[in-house]
Amino acid sequence: MSSARGEYIQPWWTYWLHNFPHINLRFQPIDNTFQPEDANYQQSLIFLGCVAAAGLGLNLLCLAIYLSCLCCCRKEEEEESKRPNSCCVTWSAVAAGLITCVAVGVGFYGNSETNDGVYQLTYSLYNANHTLGGVDSLVTGTMGSMKSGLQMHLARLDEIFATRGDYVQTLQFMQQMADNVIKQLLGLPDWEDAKVDLAAIADQTAHVEYYRWLMYLLLLIVDLIICLLACLGLAKQSRWLLTTMMVFGVLTLVLSWTSLGADLATAVGTSDFCECPDKFILSQTKTFIGADIVHYYMYCNQTLANPFQQPLTIFQRSLTTMQIQIQGLLQFAVPLFPTAERDLLGIQHLLNSSEASLHQLTALLDCRGLNKDYLDAMVGVCYDGVEGLLYLCLFSTLAACAFTVMLCAIPRAWRQMACRERDYDDIDEEDPFNPRARRIGSQNPNLTNMHSFCSYSSSMGSQSSLHRPTPALTNAPMSEYMNHTALFGGNPRYENVPLIGRGSPPPSIYSQQYRNRYSPSMRATYLSMTEEQRRHFGNDFQA
Repeated sequence: MSSARGEYIQPWWTYWLHNFPHINLRFQPIDNTFQPEDANYQQSLIFLGCVAAAGLGLNLLCLAIYLSCLCCCRKEEEEESKRPNSCCVTWSAVAAGLITCVAVGVGFYGNSETNDGVYQLTYSLYNANHTLGGVDSLVTGTMGSMKSGLQMHLARLDEIFATRGDYVQTLQFMQQMADNVIKQLLGLPDWEDAKVDLAAIADQTAHVEYYRWLMYLLLLIVDLIICLLACLGLAKQSRWLLTTMMVFGVLTLVLSWTSLGADLATAVGTSDFCECPDKFILSQTKTFIGADIVHYYMYCNQTLANPFQQPLTIFQRSLTTMQIQIQGLLQFAVPLFPTAERDLLGIQHLLNSSEASLHQLTALLDCRGLNKDYLDAMVGVCYDGVEGLLYLCLFSTLAACAFTVMLCAIPRAWRQMACRERDYDDIDEEDPFNPRARRIGSQNPNLTNMHSFCSYSSSMGSQSSLHRPTPALTNAPMSEYMNHTALFGGNPRYENVPLIGRGSPPPSIYSQQYRNRYSPSMRATYLSMTEEQRRHFGNDFQA
């Protein structure tokens, strides 16, 4: 950028985005000059959105291929192969959660930066609109007082001084000075059009920014909630929660890619404007403001002459001349024509008011005020605004990656839950040594036989009716007891109360499945129990 631009220096990220390839929908490179009304330039920004849409399609295609392979490649897994898969799902969920948290943090910062930049832009536009409105109000008020108030007083004084030709000539000279002031004020640019355009742009920008900020805030909150609920579903192994979060994850993935395309297109277009803003402003203001005036306010240095210096100087000299003439008439004409004093004082008050308006007009037309608003607006758009959009692009990318990982982890977790339930279904529910059977028995009061078989400490049934039978003498060697201890996995519950000494045979001992399940030594041990012990166990079981 030129050194004459003053405090505004183009940031490096706008320069990089400005040099981003600009291609229309016919895949033809076009000029990267900011031309929002040109059809090819609009197509180049739409093309960036299409690139994001292509990324979304590729992402969904990869997910579909992954899910298809996961469904088609089902095979029986051994216990050793299940543990790495479970760790893979766990680490995938952790990675998705961490990436989502980072993405949400980046998104909050980018959303805040973009909002600050747009707020600074709208504030500068409103401030410039107030300055231009003040200039227009001063010019209109001064011209109105010169045309109506001054001419009314001069007409009455002309009747009073009708007999004095020198006084009448003085009044005519003052009328010429007033016409000269009006002519100089008419030479000033009409700021009404610029004032209306700035106010309309500021209002529309603030309205759009409010809804953009609100939608991104909701998107950030929704992303965080979906990730937390997905992790909760994986921890609780809730199928309906995982299914719901998978659907919402796909929708959020689509929103992430959509926001990426919109933010990228907006950042590139804004960077094109920040590359050469004066050219665009000149093209928009050439219908009602001269190029020298626009340059004066955009650059505001001592080498540029004030385009309003000559009209303001003539205005000041005209007012000074008129005040001198009024002072002379008050001194010499009032003693001869006392009725003229009122009109002469009215003209003097009007000239004093016009001089105060002149000083205010000179201050408002100075370049320093509007140049500061211009620089603030450029800094807000090109620094905070574009930087915030880049952070939002990073947020969308991280969110897309996080939800892609989450959508890959949920089906694997679903498959592991299905395999775990299938393994539980393969175990006999009536097996008293099955941990699941013990849990079911503790939850269902009707299954008292399971606990009465496993332990005399069961809380089901009447404990007073269960008398522990006299342990039957057995000739089983100590090795037989050790075999039973090894059979029960070294559980202290079964080591302290071995099956040999309980006198309670396994249920359905004559069924084929228990014959195949228990060793021949165990069956021989329990078949050697006395008929009295079996009858006693049967009575207790029926009770």
